[in-house]
Amino acid sequence: MATVRSEDRVTPDDIRAKVREIEGSMETTAKEAAPIGIAVGVAVIVAVVVLSYALGRRRGRRRSTIVEIRRI
Repeated sequence: MATVRSEDRVTPDDIRAKVREIEGSMETTAKEAAPIGIAVGVAVIVAVVVLSYALGRRRGRRRSTIVEIRRI
């Protein structure tokens, strides 16, 4: 059986320190990625609106009635 030295043991303080380190790096990454995410979101919304407009306009032209008035 292997002998565990006291310096090899993981203490609750070690775990807390590692969790704080991970949280800090996650916050930094999230702050750096936020502007890119906002720009992509706005671009997607604009694309959906333009596509909806174009498709609606096309459908409206196909289904519109042409009225012809003749004078006799």
